[in-house]
Amino acid sequence: MSKVLETTQILEDYLVMSYEELHERIELAREELGKRIVILGHHYQRDDVIRHADLTGDSYQLSVMASQTEAEYIVFCGVHFMAESADILGKDSQRVILPDLGAGCSMADMATIDQVEDAWEQLREIGVLKSKVAPITYMNSSAAIKAFCGRNEGVVCTSSNAVPLFDIYLKEFDKMFFFPDQHLGRNTGAKFGIPLDKMALWNPHEELGGNTEEELHEAKLILWRGHCSVHGRFKPWHVDKIRADIPGVQVLVHPECTREVVEMSDLNGSTSFIIKTVENAPSGSKWAIGTEVNLVNRLQQRFPDKEVLLLAPDLCMCATMYRIAPQNLAWAMENLLDGTVVNEIVVEAETKHFAGIALERMINLTEAKKN
Repeated sequence: MSKVLETTQILEDYLVMSYEELHERIELAREELGKRIVILGHHYQRDDVIRHADLTGDSYQLSVMASQTEAEYIVFCGVHFMAESADILGKDSQRVILPDLGAGCSMADMATIDQVEDAWEQLREIGVLKSKVAPITYMNSSAAIKAFCGRNEGVVCTSSNAVPLFDIYLKEFDKMFFFPDQHLGRNTGAKFGIPLDKMALWNPHEELGGNTEEELHEAKLILWRGHCSVHGRFKPWHVDKIRADIPGVQVLVHPECTREVVEMSDLNGSTSFIIKTVENAPSGSKWAIGTEVNLVNRLQQRFPDKEVLLLAPDLCMCATMYRIAPQNLAWAMENLLDGTVVNEIVVEAETKHFAGIALERMINLTEAKKN
């Protein structure tokens, strides 16, 4: 039997265990591994996994925190690009584990390195790159695309620092090529007064992204046609309905939502902004939040003195994140007890180097903007 089949069979043994047994086994493994392990839980992670997390937060925040620990093993309960970031930012001695290799990100998958390099070459061929063009990628992208930005004077951004980074790059470059999330790019560009007719949308499946040469030369911001499958579910009619149903409600959404939804909201910002806003809101205030359901549910539990609702009536769950289950976590940790590292995420050295440059550039520019 091949090693893959053996591993699959062993993992299947965990699928028949009760959640209570899985919880006990995870905690026993954690106790035995001690400081050799740190478990990271993304804000969108399901509750039966987040209960085991040593650290919770956004993807970049978690990677930084993990790198500051002495842990030998980083078990990232998130999705693939997050585990890659943890490997890029972690110590050489740290090894990163993703409990389920099938936990990807649909947005990140909408932009492959081959597609991005092809788009860049097309822009070169029509003379757009004779201007100063900065590639900027959202954190929700592959290590290879982060490395592409590192090689080409570009940068990585998060939803928290997109605004200050846009401010810097709009002053120093003629235009920006932003991927993979069109909505974060469009919403951030709009904050700087870039009109929609100066934002070209690049479809990777069409020649010149479906644009004319003139449109690409005239564009101030070229947006990759990608989106978040969760935040894309929020629609303008959700905002209208919640306001009609709940007088006095404030609508708070993530900037991965569409431009129309962001324009109709009272406030918009990153996950950390959403959490802090509800945290600091007065008792009795009412909030309809446009982001992933697990985070909204936990805010409801944390602040029972406030009315916290999901903006949409249907389930807005990150399905790929949900693939990380207690069964996967228990399997990965008990393999570590046996001296076996499963589902290790290793970013190739050259890619790690240039992705690290883009991330370091992000850190330095963000810090300089604060001072």
